Amino acid sequence: MKQVLICIFFIIPIIANCQIGNIEKSKYSVQTGFLGLWFQNERKVSNTVALRLEIGLDASLFGGLFYPKSGYLLASVLTIEPRYYYNLVGRKKKGKNIANNSGNFLSIKTSYIPNWFTISNYDNVQQIQNISMIPMFGIRRHIGNHFNYEAGIGYGYRHYFDNVDGNKISETEFAGNLLLRIGYTF
Repeated sequence: MKQVLICIFFIIPIIANCQIGNIEKSKYSVQTGFLGLWFQNERKVSNTVALRLEIGLDASLFGGLFYPKSGYLLASVLTIEPRYYYNLVGRKKKGKNIANNSGNFLSIKTSYIPNWFTISNYDNVQQIQNISMIPMFGIRRHIGNHFNYEAGIGYGYRHYFDNVDGNKISETEFAGNLLLRIGYTF
């Protein structure tokens, strides 16, 4: 798995430099979705590759037999995501908008949830520290000059690690990611 990811990080920029795209140099935006709030910066790496840095709050919903009522949890998250916008040239030739990186993308979303703080309707709820690496396919479109929306899907790995109540946790699992966000670009 590591070898595949290393190859992707080296091959995508080489392929990307062979095309002419119009990735914006640097864009700041804020987005919200069904489960969270995020602030990000997307910087140009090459003509079709951008590096997205993000900080935000990921939300979780929980409930079941062990809880008297349904609960929610907001946890801090840090994300780094190289994005390859693969259809900018085609969109430009068809006269479609490519401003503010409007296009389809492939990415590897790497997120770290550090358990710095949590917000919940239950007392003393903690998020187990974890890191995830999820290859994604998505679209980004702009409405007008400042508003945007993104949709995407991906499937990868998540690794949990922490020492909670004296219990050592080190577990890896398959993880999915569904991206549905609206936002504002500054």
